[in-house]
Amino acid sequence: MSGDETEVMKHGNSLGGATLVDSVGKKRYYVLRDTDGRPLTTSALDSLGPGKSTAVFMQFPAPPASTTEVSFQLPTFEPATLKLS
Repeated sequence: MSGDETEVMKHGNSLGGATLVDSVGKKRYYVLRDTDGRPLTTSALDSLGPGKSTAVFMQFPAPPASTTEVSFQLPTFEPATLKLS
């Protein structure tokens, strides 16, 4: 959500640190960014309390059609396995 990365400091809090990891294809996919360097994600998120949730948006490059599973990783959170179809 925040950090010392130049683009984070320039454009504010976002989910730009999220990645998708294809361990079979040995590839990491980073959140896409616009021509000004802003991550294509939800930004300006408020803190959530226990048991609360919110919808978010993140856009990644598409992995090859043969990729069936990736790990979603967001700094400070446990990774989550996503099945692709």
